[in-house]
Amino acid sequence: MKKCKTRMDESILVCVAYGPNGERLIRRGSKIANMLDCPLYILTIDPLPFEELDGERTAYIEFWRKLAEESDADGFILMDNEKRPVAKVIAQVAREKHTTQIIIGQTAQSRWREITKGSIVNVLLREIPFIDLHIISVARALVDREDHYEKGVRAYLIPEGDGYRVSFHHEANAAYEGIFFKEIGTDFDNGIFKFLSNQEIMHVHVTDDFVKELKNVSMTECEWD
Repeated sequence: MKKCKTRMDESILVCVAYGPNGERLIRRGSKIANMLDCPLYILTIDPLPFEELDGERTAYIEFWRKLAEESDADGFILMDNEKRPVAKVIAQVAREKHTTQIIIGQTAQSRWREITKGSIVNVLLREIPFIDLHIISVARALVDREDHYEKGVRAYLIPEGDGYRVSFHHEANAAYEGIFFKEIGTDFDNGIFKFLSNQEIMHVHVTDDFVKELKNVSMTECEWD
Protein backbone atom coordinates (compact mmCIF):
# COMPACT_ATOMS: atom_id res chain seq x y z
CA MET A 1 0.00 0.00 0.00
CA LYS A 2 1.40 3.37 -1.01
CA LYS A 3 1.85 5.95 1.68
CA CYS A 4 -0.18 9.14 1.48
CA LYS A 5 1.87 11.99 0.00
CA THR A 6 1.74 15.20 2.02
CA ARG A 7 2.73 17.68 -0.72
CA MET A 8 0.00 17.39 -3.33
CA ASP A 9 0.85 20.90 -4.54
CA GLU A 10 4.04 19.42 -6.02
CA SER A 11 4.31 16.64 -8.61
CA ILE A 12 7.38 15.25 -10.43
CA LEU A 13 7.32 13.91 -14.01
CA VAL A 14 10.40 12.00 -15.24
CA CYS A 15 10.68 11.50 -19.02
CA VAL A 16 12.81 8.52 -20.02
CA ALA A 17 14.02 7.28 -23.40
CA TYR A 18 15.78 4.09 -24.45
CA GLY A 19 19.37 3.98 -23.29
CA PRO A 20 21.51 4.00 -20.16
CA ASN A 21 20.34 7.37 -18.85
CA GLY A 22 16.78 6.30 -17.98
CA GLU A 23 17.73 4.71 -14.67
CA ARG A 24 19.66 7.83 -13.61
CA LEU A 25 16.69 10.07 -14.37
CA ILE A 26 14.28 7.87 -12.45
CA ARG A 27 16.55 7.81 -9.42
CA ARG A 28 16.99 11.58 -9.59
CA GLY A 29 13.23 12.08 -9.79
CA SER A 30 12.66 9.64 -6.95
CA LYS A 31 15.13 11.51 -4.75
CA ILE A 32 13.40 14.84 -5.39
CA ALA A 33 9.94 13.33 -4.86
CA ASN A 34 11.03 11.79 -1.56
CA MET A 35 12.48 15.11 -0.40
CA LEU A 36 9.24 16.90 -1.26
CA ASP A 37 7.04 13.94 -0.24
CA CYS A 38 5.03 14.41 -3.42
CA PRO A 39 3.73 12.25 -6.30
CA LEU A 40 6.17 10.85 -8.88
CA TYR A 41 5.28 9.82 -12.44
CA ILE A 42 7.50 8.25 -15.08
CA LEU A 43 6.77 8.77 -18.78
CA THR A 44 8.13 7.23 -21.97
CA ILE A 45 6.93 7.87 -25.51
CA ASP A 46 7.18 5.75 -28.64
CA PRO A 47 5.79 6.33 -32.16
CA LEU A 48 5.17 2.58 -32.58
CA PRO A 49 2.38 0.52 -31.02
CA PHE A 50 3.56 -1.54 -28.06
CA GLU A 51 2.99 -4.84 -29.86
CA GLU A 52 5.43 -3.75 -32.60
CA LEU A 53 8.31 -2.85 -30.28
CA ASP A 54 11.42 -5.00 -30.52
CA GLY A 55 12.90 -7.02 -27.66
CA GLU A 56 15.29 -4.28 -26.56
CA ARG A 57 12.58 -1.66 -26.19
CA THR A 58 10.13 -3.93 -24.39
CA ALA A 59 12.92 -5.02 -22.05
CA TYR A 60 13.67 -1.39 -21.19
CA ILE A 61 9.98 -0.70 -20.58
CA GLU A 62 9.66 -3.68 -18.24
CA PHE A 63 12.83 -2.62 -16.44
CA TRP A 64 11.50 0.91 -15.96
CA ARG A 65 8.22 -0.48 -14.61
CA LYS A 66 10.20 -2.36 -11.96
CA LEU A 67 12.18 0.77 -11.12
CA ALA A 68 8.92 2.72 -10.84
CA GLU A 69 7.60 0.17 -8.34
CA GLU A 70 10.89 0.21 -6.44
CA SER A 71 10.78 4.03 -6.31
CA ASP A 72 7.18 3.98 -5.07
CA ALA A 73 6.16 6.02 -8.10
CA ASP A 74 2.49 6.86 -8.48
CA GLY A 75 2.44 5.75 -12.08
CA PHE A 76 4.46 4.54 -15.07
CA ILE A 77 2.99 6.00 -18.25
CA LEU A 78 3.67 4.55 -21.70
CA MET A 79 2.42 6.69 -24.58
CA ASP A 80 2.79 4.30 -27.50
CA ASN A 81 1.65 4.71 -31.11
CA GLU A 82 2.20 8.42 -30.55
CA LYS A 83 2.58 10.59 -33.66
CA ARG A 84 2.51 14.00 -32.03
CA PRO A 85 5.69 15.98 -31.25
CA VAL A 86 7.36 14.85 -28.04
CA ALA A 87 6.95 18.25 -26.37
CA LYS A 88 3.19 18.21 -27.00
CA VAL A 89 2.83 14.79 -25.39
CA ILE A 90 4.92 15.76 -22.37
CA ALA A 91 2.85 18.92 -21.92
CA GLN A 92 -0.41 16.95 -22.06
CA VAL A 93 0.71 14.44 -19.43
CA ALA A 94 2.13 17.24 -17.27
CA ARG A 95 -1.21 19.03 -17.25
CA GLU A 96 -3.12 15.82 -16.48
CA LYS A 97 -0.85 14.99 -13.55
CA HIS A 98 -0.65 18.58 -12.28
CA THR A 99 3.11 18.44 -12.70
CA THR A 100 5.26 21.18 -11.17
CA GLN A 101 8.70 19.78 -12.12
CA ILE A 102 9.81 17.86 -15.23
CA ILE A 103 13.06 15.90 -15.53
CA ILE A 104 14.42 15.05 -18.98
CA GLY A 105 17.77 13.70 -20.15
CA GLN A 106 20.38 14.99 -22.56
CA THR A 107 21.98 12.18 -24.57
CA ALA A 108 23.37 12.29 -28.08
CA GLN A 109 22.26 8.71 -28.72
CA SER A 110 18.58 9.32 -28.07
CA ARG A 111 15.82 10.45 -30.35
CA TRP A 112 14.91 12.72 -27.45
CA ARG A 113 18.05 14.79 -28.09
CA GLU A 114 15.78 17.33 -29.81
CA ILE A 115 14.53 18.21 -26.33
CA THR A 116 17.92 19.73 -25.52
CA LYS A 117 17.62 22.21 -28.41
CA GLY A 118 16.25 25.59 -27.51
CA SER A 119 13.22 25.36 -29.78
CA ILE A 120 11.82 22.28 -28.02
CA VAL A 121 12.54 23.70 -24.59
CA ASN A 122 10.73 26.86 -25.64
CA VAL A 123 7.74 24.79 -26.76
CA LEU A 124 7.56 23.14 -23.34
CA LEU A 125 7.87 26.48 -21.59
CA ARG A 126 5.12 27.97 -23.77
CA GLU A 127 2.83 24.98 -23.29
CA ILE A 128 3.39 24.71 -19.54
CA PRO A 129 5.03 27.99 -18.42
CA PHE A 130 4.77 27.48 -14.67
CA ILE A 131 6.80 24.27 -14.52
CA ASP A 132 10.42 23.84 -13.49
CA LEU A 133 12.36 22.04 -16.22
CA HIS A 134 15.44 20.00 -15.28
CA ILE A 135 17.75 18.81 -18.10
CA ILE A 136 20.15 16.17 -16.80
CA SER A 137 23.39 15.54 -18.70
CA VAL A 138 24.85 12.10 -19.31
CA ALA A 139 28.39 11.57 -18.02
CA ARG A 140 30.86 11.76 -20.94
CA ALA A 141 32.37 8.40 -19.98
CA LEU A 142 28.90 6.88 -20.17
CA VAL A 143 28.37 8.11 -23.71
CA ASP A 144 31.86 7.14 -24.88
CA ARG A 145 31.44 3.58 -23.66
CA GLU A 146 28.23 2.99 -25.63
CA ASP A 147 30.33 2.24 -28.72
CA HIS A 148 31.78 -0.81 -26.95
CA TYR A 149 28.48 -2.71 -26.84
CA GLU A 150 25.76 -3.79 -29.22
CA LYS A 151 22.10 -2.98 -28.60
CA GLY A 152 20.74 -4.68 -25.51
CA VAL A 153 18.51 -7.74 -25.85
CA ARG A 154 16.30 -9.49 -23.35
CA ALA A 155 18.00 -12.49 -21.74
CA TYR A 156 17.84 -14.79 -18.72
CA LEU A 157 20.30 -16.30 -16.24
CA ILE A 158 19.89 -20.05 -15.85
CA PRO A 159 21.58 -21.74 -12.84
CA GLU A 160 24.31 -24.08 -14.02
CA GLY A 161 27.10 -25.55 -11.90
CA ASP A 162 28.63 -22.85 -9.71
CA GLY A 163 27.31 -19.99 -11.85
CA TYR A 164 24.73 -19.04 -14.45
CA ARG A 165 24.34 -19.64 -18.17
CA VAL A 166 22.93 -16.83 -20.32
CA SER A 167 19.89 -17.85 -22.34
CA PHE A 168 17.90 -15.79 -24.84
CA HIS A 169 14.83 -17.96 -24.37
CA HIS A 170 12.78 -18.15 -21.19
CA GLU A 171 13.22 -21.41 -19.30
CA ALA A 172 11.23 -22.64 -16.30
CA ASN A 173 14.27 -22.54 -14.01
CA ALA A 174 15.39 -19.03 -15.01
CA ALA A 175 16.76 -17.22 -11.95
CA TYR A 176 16.87 -13.69 -13.35
CA GLU A 177 15.50 -11.74 -16.31
CA GLY A 178 17.34 -8.72 -17.65
CA ILE A 179 19.14 -7.10 -20.59
CA PHE A 180 22.35 -8.46 -22.16
CA PHE A 181 24.78 -6.05 -23.82
CA LYS A 182 27.26 -7.87 -26.04
CA GLU A 183 30.75 -6.49 -26.55
CA ILE A 184 31.39 -5.34 -30.11
CA GLY A 185 34.00 -7.30 -32.03
CA THR A 186 33.66 -10.64 -30.26
CA ASP A 187 32.40 -13.90 -31.77
CA PHE A 188 31.25 -15.12 -28.36
CA ASP A 189 28.60 -13.84 -25.98
CA ASN A 190 30.86 -11.67 -23.86
CA GLY A 191 29.53 -8.52 -22.26
CA ILE A 192 27.33 -7.24 -19.46
CA PHE A 193 24.06 -8.58 -18.06
CA LYS A 194 21.91 -5.97 -16.30
CA PHE A 195 19.05 -6.99 -14.01
CA LEU A 196 17.12 -6.15 -10.86
CA SER A 197 17.81 -8.24 -7.73
CA ASN A 198 16.28 -7.52 -4.32
CA GLN A 199 15.54 -3.94 -5.39
CA GLU A 200 19.18 -3.41 -6.43
CA ILE A 201 20.38 -2.81 -9.98
CA MET A 202 23.06 -5.37 -10.83
CA HIS A 203 25.58 -5.39 -13.69
CA VAL A 204 27.59 -8.60 -14.00
CA HIS A 205 30.24 -9.74 -16.43
CA VAL A 206 29.38 -12.41 -18.99
CA THR A 207 32.21 -14.50 -20.47
CA ASP A 208 31.44 -17.09 -23.16
CA ASP A 209 27.74 -17.24 -22.25
CA PHE A 210 28.53 -17.74 -18.57
CA VAL A 211 28.37 -15.67 -15.38
CA LYS A 212 30.79 -16.98 -12.77
CA GLU A 213 29.51 -14.82 -9.92
CA LEU A 214 26.85 -12.19 -9.31
CA LYS A 215 29.40 -9.48 -8.59
CA ASN A 216 28.26 -5.95 -9.33
CA VAL A 217 30.82 -4.23 -11.56
CA SER A 218 31.74 -0.59 -11.08
CA MET A 219 31.12 2.31 -13.51
CA THR A 220 34.74 2.11 -14.69
CA GLU A 221 34.14 -1.45 -15.81
CA CYS A 222 30.70 -1.00 -17.35
CA GLU A 223 28.88 1.94 -18.91
CA TRP A 224 25.47 0.83 -17.61
CA ASP A 225 26.17 1.49 -13.96
